Amino acid sequence: MNRLPQLCVGLLCIPALHAPRMPVVLPGDHRIEAGVPHSPEPKIAFASKRDGNWEIYAIEADGRHPVRLTTRGAQDRFPLWSPDGRTMLFGSLGAGRWELWVMDADGGHPAQLTVDVVAKGSRGWSPDGTRIVFESTRDGDGDIYVMQADGSRLTRLTDNTADDRSPTWSPDGTRIAFTSSRDGNAEIYVMRSDGSRQARLTSDSAADGSPAWSPDGTAIAFTSWRDGNRELYLVRFDGQPPTRLTTDPAEDDGAAWSPDGTRILFRAVRNQNYDIEVVQADGSHRTRLTTVAEYDGSYDWSPDGTRIVFISGRDGYDAVYTMRADGSQPTRLTGPSALDPRWSP
Repeated sequence: MNRLPQLCVGLLCIPALHAPRMPVVLPGDHRIEAGVPHSPEPKIAFASKRDGNWEIYAIEADGRHPVRLTTRGAQDRFPLWSPDGRTMLFGSLGAGRWELWVMDADGGHPAQLTVDVVAKGSRGWSPDGTRIVFESTRDGDGDIYVMQADGSRLTRLTDNTADDRSPTWSPDGTRIAFTSSRDGNAEIYVMRSDGSRQARLTSDSAADGSPAWSPDGTAIAFTSWRDGNRELYLVRFDGQPPTRLTTDPAEDDGAAWSPDGTRILFRAVRNQNYDIEVVQADGSHRTRLTTVAEYDGSYDWSPDGTRIVFISGRDGYDAVYTMRADGSQPTRLTGPSALDPRWSP
């Protein structure tokens, strides 16, 4: 990306006067090689405090070539690759507020996108990479905002006294699903990407939340307490009632669709133990992928759907692991204190 970083306040953006910065190769790691060429293979971004402060790192899918991308001294977490893999969005805690920043995929040209927005929650790139949606509590309650990828044209999409949270783009970029409590309890809503035509998709006395679009845009998986236990459900845009996908004493949430739309990853909590499971999109063939006593979670599919990256505490500390889509070959990629892993496109 050949641009100057920008600092944006409302609709005004000005260039930030600092020079581009090169990524920092981590010292003391035997796997690191100087002058690592760019690889077309997918990489994994994650947050780590291995150097005493939360920073953003990138690593090859086999664990080689870890590189530190942020060095500002703030607490940097929650990396999210742009759809073309050239840019990375992340959250940064400075002066007591979480704000959104963006940088090149190699760590260059870091630029602050929001000011006084308080943006720690859900965020996401539009499928074409031109816009960013996020939730913020800047006005006291949770609302949903959208802005251009350079931080300009900040627009508030929801405006009411209830909480509106968990925005997620439809695959074609024309709609945004979200959770709102505006009608007394949390339900799933859908609106156009400009904030118009806000409509409730679910209706139940129990709470519904955490919407996740199917890759073809025909359905939304979500979490619900409507049957007395936290389970996964599926609602389609055909007027039919939601379908229950999981039935288990465990608490199930955090739906993540496979790239081909045939499977859904989720988190299952049994007796305070967190595991990763998968189910077919029709609710069949529920399979437990992790079985250790320690925490497993914070997962993401590889672009081809053959592998899963996740966080596990099985070695006594939180680290980044990968496994095959069937749960086999779990492999640790990092040392202690790692969170928020995400595959590049």
